Amino acid sequence: MPQLPISSDDIKLVSWNVNGIRAAMDKGFRDYLESEQPTIVCLQETKARPEQVDTSWAVELGYEQSWNCAEKAGYSGTAIWSKIPVQKQTLGIGIEDHDREGRVITATYDDFHLVNVYTPNSQRGLTRLEYREAWDADFLAYLKKLNRRKPVIFCGDLNCAHHEIDLANPKANRKNAGFTEQERAGLSTIEAAGFVDSFRHFDPSPHRYSWWTYRNNARERNIGWRLDYFWVARRFMPRVTSSTIRSDIYGSDHCPVEITVSMNLEMA
Repeated sequence: MPQLPISSDDIKLVSWNVNGIRAAMDKGFRDYLESEQPTIVCLQETKARPEQVDTSWAVELGYEQSWNCAEKAGYSGTAIWSKIPVQKQTLGIGIEDHDREGRVITATYDDFHLVNVYTPNSQRGLTRLEYREAWDADFLAYLKKLNRRKPVIFCGDLNCAHHEIDLANPKANRKNAGFTEQERAGLSTIEAAGFVDSFRHFDPSPHRYSWWTYRNNARERNIGWRLDYFWVARRFMPRVTSSTIRSDIYGSDHCPVEITVSMNLEMA
């Protein structure tokens, strides 16, 4: 489906797993924000508390910041930086076992809820797969509850490639974290609940990835996975005018993903 031209009434939302915001700051993150100045930025794997990071430059650009930090230092963490006022901010999903790792922030705006998530990795040997399945069920229940009140956009590193088209070597990874049947079924359940994978709505092409291992020149060879998403409540999709993967932007082992949302179109 063709992407619509960006207008002055559009806002740009970005999701980016920065794999340590302090490290990313001097590797392209700051340059990207200063150059493109998206309206809302959702960050995952920040690995820092706000007092450990000099973000005075972002404040000067007009960003209000919300952070959700893990109890464990230097681990996980999410943040939302927004140029438009947030009506309400919620940290976590209200389940103590899940909320210790700083994996979810919800920002409520006039027209939608925005949920930023860093989904748990099932880990090598699938040692955390059972926990991941419990997380998926509880997170979807949280999304459904929000979506009854106001349309939901949720984004982040979901630590799963949904379909074979979403990674370079599907056959070799069927039993590996990020491409198990259980994890993929979790994304299918989200889809069945009325959420649209916005990137695939616009772009059905292969070889479009958002994460590459640092090993073996994987990024240069485009041996990657699509782990980073914007999912949108189906009734809100008419407001989404584009969804893109910015593989041209460096600074992390993930690249940013973006959507634009029209503020002057009516919902279906």
